[in-house]
Amino acid sequence: MNFGRVVRMAIRYKFTFAASLISALLVAIFWVANIGAVYPIVEVIFEDKSMQQWIDQRIAENQAIIAEKSVELTEADAQLAALDRSDAQQLRNVQRRVADLQTELASAKTSLRGCEIAKPYIDAYLPQTPFQTLLVVTGLLLAGTLIKDLFLVLNGVLVGRMAQLAAFDLRKLFYRRTLKMDLAAFTKDGTADLMSRFTNDMNQVSSGLESLFGRMVREPLKMFACLAAATFICWRLLLLTMIITPIAVFSIRWLAKMLKRANRRAMEEMALIYGTLEETFRSIKIVKAFTNERRERTRFHENNKRYYHKAMRIVRYNSLSHPLTEMLGIATISVAMTAGAWLILSRETHLFGIRMSDMPLSRGAMLTFFVMMAGMADPLRKMSSIFSSLQAGSAAADRIFARLDRRPAVREPQQPVAVPRHHRDLTFENVSFAYNPDKTVLENINLSIAFGETIAVVGPNGCGKSTLANLVPRFADPTAGAVKLDGVPLTDIRIRDLRKQIGLVTQETMLFDDTIYNNISYGAADATREQVIEAARQAHAHRFIENDLPDGYDTLAGALGNRLSGGQRQRIALARAILRDPAIMILDEATSQVDLESEQAIQLVLEKFTRGRTTIMITHRLSILSLADRIVVMDGGRILDAGSHDELLARCELYRRLYQIHFDDLKQTA
Repeated sequence: MNFGRVVRMAIRYKFTFAASLISALLVAIFWVANIGAVYPIVEVIFEDKSMQQWIDQRIAENQAIIAEKSVELTEADAQLAALDRSDAQQLRNVQRRVADLQTELASAKTSLRGCEIAKPYIDAYLPQTPFQTLLVVTGLLLAGTLIKDLFLVLNGVLVGRMAQLAAFDLRKLFYRRTLKMDLAAFTKDGTADLMSRFTNDMNQVSSGLESLFGRMVREPLKMFACLAAATFICWRLLLLTMIITPIAVFSIRWLAKMLKRANRRAMEEMALIYGTLEETFRSIKIVKAFTNERRERTRFHENNKRYYHKAMRIVRYNSLSHPLTEMLGIATISVAMTAGAWLILSRETHLFGIRMSDMPLSRGAMLTFFVMMAGMADPLRKMSSIFSSLQAGSAAADRIFARLDRRPAVREPQQPVAVPRHHRDLTFENVSFAYNPDKTVLENINLSIAFGETIAVVGPNGCGKSTLANLVPRFADPTAGAVKLDGVPLTDIRIRDLRKQIGLVTQETMLFDDTIYNNISYGAADATREQVIEAARQAHAHRFIENDLPDGYDTLAGALGNRLSGGQRQRIALARAILRDPAIMILDEATSQVDLESEQAIQLVLEKFTRGRTTIMITHRLSILSLADRIVVMDGGRILDAGSHDELLARCELYRRLYQIHFDDLKQTA
């Protein structure tokens, strides 16, 4: 069970766990001790006696019972010895009589010994009048309640600490495992689903842990403490009242199963709401531009309504928990009261021929028994309120571990090969790749790129250009064939060592909501400030950083770099790659979203920076092809041709068509 795995994470904090159990146990002990105060009040004070008078009376009663039962037992033994053994029925009756007398005699002797032990302390320390005794009892009751509440507060703090620490560790583990997943997993799952599991599901797990280690431990301990006290008073009568237990167990298991299922479905709907919110807010400009606010409201309304129906199912099941446990508790108490009242009123020790007590029960003892049974009702009521929290936590744990237990498709080699800085070639040997078995993206790619060579990859949308580039940093692995760096398959190189040699600038420039300085140094955390500034200078970014941004390098870029223009973001990303000083540079549509001036500036940077390193450029903009030593033309997941610009114009029809489209675009722009 996945929730059990979270529990094991929590109990690793042994001191906090042990302290929470001890504090819960002390709460239970003081709970039953406070309830037990009813016995001296009813049995002693309301009879207008002092404790000294009561103990003396109890000693005298037990001595009288011992004397009486001893005589009866002697007579019964003599009757048994003289009995005709052929009369089996009478023999069993007398044997039963002897056994009952022995039980009653042993009970009276045990009670007498207890009273004789307690008498010196009662005589020495307790007051002599009933009213003073009442004051002592009520004072002890107040003190016991105060101590119980102090331990209750301590228990709440300890349980909360343990639950939050476990959630803290689970978040870190989930985040670490999520970062290890390959890019395809992020595309498949979606950001909204992951965010839902990180936030809503984690909160449900934390609440479930607090319920489990809090009330789910504390309340049963209180209930068992009352059971122990009731067992001491009359264990046989307690067993009779437990006939309701099988019904209670079955009902609670059914309710727990329904609640877990309902909570799991509600969490799935909440993930869809996260998705709707993320998509709408990220595309708010398009929503407003096409005046589709009403459509988005309708879509959100439908998702929200589905979640409402799932949440109402939880409410319905949850509303059953309190009446169910209350009814079972009242049924148990009713059985105890009916049987106990009959024993008291009739002064009997047997019910339906079955012995219920060794000696006739006093009114004080029976009332205390009833109060103990009632004392179990409050823990039962509180336990009923945590069913939903526990089942929600269990369902959330299932959802979290369903993602956490997945292994990434791109894995570290078992015996990694140490490789020096790239110096020879990068080769694709019979490489094929498919995201799905029925959809091939790359097919039988053979390409060799010499160290220091700049390759431009062109082709229509969806031809596999970006997928080809993604195989180099192992964002995905080929489904057939191999990519090799200096003759070593990439799958034999530790991923971190491989990616340290690669710089990446993508079409969608992602900057963090951090300073410009930290965004540039993101790929080289140990770089000095001078090195960061020099990288910005090489990327033609230093001037606008110093002159146009309010705080220079300490200016916050904003969420996804939204405080900067497209060209500025692109140059910051380029500075980040330059600072990393990679042996392999991958430019995936790096100039597709910038203006002509920015493109020219970036082109000047790349012309210098690509010297002495292997570069793969993916582009639709043929103006940057002058940087390439060789141009590779792709279509339908295959390489159609490769060569210089002039060679391809002469022999490759697709390249001529792409060039003509670009040329026409330039004329229209001009």
